[in-house]
Amino acid sequence: MRLQTKLPKVGTTIFTVISQLAMQHRAVNLGQGFPDFEGPAALHEALFRHTREGKNQYAPMSGIAPLREAIAAKTAALYGRQVNADTEITVTSGATEALFAAIHAVVRAGDEVIVMDPCYDSYDPAIELAGGRAIHVPLRAPSFSIDWQAVRDAISPRTRMLMINSPHNPTGATLTRTDLDTLADMLRDTDILLLSDEVYEHIIFDGRRHESVLAHAELAERSFVISSFGKTYHITGWKVGYCIAPATLSAEFRKVHQYLTFCTFTAAQWALADYLLADPQHYHDLPQFYQVKRDYFQHALITSRLKLLPVEGAYFQLADFSAISNEDDLSFCRRLITEHGVAAIPVSAFYETPPFGQNLIRFCFAKNNATLDAAAERLCAI
Repeated sequence: MRLQTKLPKVGTTIFTVISQLAMQHRAVNLGQGFPDFEGPAALHEALFRHTREGKNQYAPMSGIAPLREAIAAKTAALYGRQVNADTEITVTSGATEALFAAIHAVVRAGDEVIVMDPCYDSYDPAIELAGGRAIHVPLRAPSFSIDWQAVRDAISPRTRMLMINSPHNPTGATLTRTDLDTLADMLRDTDILLLSDEVYEHIIFDGRRHESVLAHAELAERSFVISSFGKTYHITGWKVGYCIAPATLSAEFRKVHQYLTFCTFTAAQWALADYLLADPQHYHDLPQFYQVKRDYFQHALITSRLKLLPVEGAYFQLADFSAISNEDDLSFCRRLITEHGVAAIPVSAFYETPPFGQNLIRFCFAKNNATLDAAAERLCAI
């Protein structure tokens, strides 16, 4: 059979490759971004309870009403925006599904979508499958801030959407209110839509405030805003996220969502609805919880030859390995696993065209201290 692939540039994701190699060599896995600790016990108990009570069949396509109402209440409390739970909130099977559905809802053949490099690896394939073209604008290292003039220069008559991500994966950079104001000025009087990936909204450090697009009235009116319960409650395997968008955009979003997954894990939705209302303190405490882990990991690596970059949010630490090796980052990551027993992700995997001479790898510090200690001991011995 002769088959022409629809994604000629795509192979197995780097996260799968690195995790499989880590398992093969029994390496400490700081590569793929998932915690090695459990979420809140009360949330797990709620899941078991709802499963036993028979909440095991299809949920409504847009998500159960109690969860959408809880999300609306949280959005109003945190960001001051009143959203309609019936027409503006859609529960999804993880943030990746929400990103895919948002892109396919509005991007057509020949449209352009501006993304910031480095960016999460699902963006490009989703754009390409929709018939669009990703226009990559590099972030400014070492701060990985957005060069807004470069973004302005990238806009063309074919620009349909612009994508932002804060706190940012893989760099941990965050956007300020000034950034959002600049973006609003840029998009005003255009038909360009905004997709804001805010899955790490509650993981932000050093007293910073998460500047959500939902708190910016002008931007919110043209935006899909994507969030993730997996990141907030340490339950990445449950694959539950959501999208908030104005009713007109949500209607188009749901047209795709209903044929992509139709609905999301029913009992988990009920459990999350219970827990969102019962314990909002969990997400208020999350910045400090992960800041302690960030600082612990950074201190554990103080005697290593790695140069650690600043981390403003999310649960990833970038490290420059140029004092150790001049090989490319993928080769270094493979050798880090096979020779030193630690798994990391090469940052070049997040780029369309990696910057020449940039020797960066990404560690995930959403791990127990024993895991971080084991990794740090091996890294400091290099």
